[in-house]
Amino acid sequence: MLPLLFLDVDGPLIPFGGADHPTYGPMSATSDTNPLLARINPALGPRLLALPCEPVWATTWGEDANAEVAPRLGLPELPVLGWEDGGRPQGPLHWKTRPIVAWAGGRPFVWIDDEIGERDRSWVVENHPGPALLLRVAPEAGLTEDDLAAVGRWLAELDR
Repeated sequence: MLPLLFLDVDGPLIPFGGADHPTYGPMSATSDTNPLLARINPALGPRLLALPCEPVWATTWGEDANAEVAPRLGLPELPVLGWEDGGRPQGPLHWKTRPIVAWAGGRPFVWIDDEIGERDRSWVVENHPGPALLLRVAPEAGLTEDDLAAVGRWLAELDR
């Protein structure tokens, strides 16, 4: 069974650094539905699909990630992690932390997000029996080649 890859959209896939943030290639065309979608770098899709893992949306976009984001990246429809608490804060933890660990069910996972903190890392170590990589990306740059290389190295270590 492959490791899971939990993907946030805002910050990692839609960077907040403006049109001049580092990218892998040309940006997608402007969208009438949401102008921020133009910040999605379509070159990320093949890179994400090349990782030996099962991607899952972990975003407030919910099913809209499949309708609006996945096609711009060339991704298939992905499972969507639901939020029982409606995405409300859960004390010192990020509100996604507990649902991600529950969904993983002990499987190895990577969580890519721009809001991961040290409390989340500690909680995962204490409450998740399998390996986990919590990768915090800089929201102004989005997911970078260095980030993807770090994920690739981590996944390669799991195979050993």
